[in-house]
Amino acid sequence: MIKIKSPREIDLMREAGRVTAMIHERMQSEVKVGVTLDSLQNIIKQVVEENDSSASFYKLYDFPGYGCFSLNEEVIHGIPDHRVLKDGDVLSVDVGANYKGYHGDSAWTYPVGNVSDEAKHLLLHTKASLFIGLEQVKPGNRIGDIGYAIQSYLKKHGYDVPREYTGHGIGSDLHEDPYVPNYGVKGTGVKLREGMTLAIEPMAYAMGAKLEVLDDDWTVVTNNKSLSAHFEHTVLVTKDGYEILTKNMKEDHTSNE
Repeated sequence: MIKIKSPREIDLMREAGRVTAMIHERMQSEVKVGVTLDSLQNIIKQVVEENDSSASFYKLYDFPGYGCFSLNEEVIHGIPDHRVLKDGDVLSVDVGANYKGYHGDSAWTYPVGNVSDEAKHLLLHTKASLFIGLEQVKPGNRIGDIGYAIQSYLKKHGYDVPREYTGHGIGSDLHEDPYVPNYGVKGTGVKLREGMTLAIEPMAYAMGAKLEVLDDDWTVVTNNKSLSAHFEHTVLVTKDGYEILTKNMKEDHTSNE
């Protein structure tokens, strides 16, 4: 069932989104050569606890981390551990904050040190695809319009998207209806209505890669070790468009198209 949020629920989600964005504001300065993934996940714990919140991902479906830390060929659901970031890595950080029973959810992919031109290109266009998808968020449009916009843009730049993993509705549950695939057909799927809240999250990797799940039963990787990127915002459908609820004030929120 798709839930239309009340003004009270929207206010709670704005606060959850604000706390989620604060985590990424910290990550922007803390993701660097020599840092461990464990130390980064401790930042999530610190930020949520300082803001009367909890980490949405911790123990959800028995996930062991406070956030998902997916490194290089890891697409999503990477588990934080003692690994140390190296020059040239790319790290996707997917986090959520639960404020008084309502969630924010946002992923961002960070370059570590001096990354390759290949990595720069991937991050540039995956990020751009998020905002191109967001341009389709308005009452009367459909979920398929979002997915079509994301997939078409990424395909033009040489990237594919997973079929198995999608965006989603969000609210008092981290994952609610509807699913929001990063592919689709214009004019199909659920019609968007004012008051819906969605987590839109393109994930991208080179054409031809297939996905595999590691033995930890969580981490999803490209089978050919090609790099992956992931960008996500939680948004509210407004009367004439959308509002980003997880906006990081330190980050440029525009497409690069």
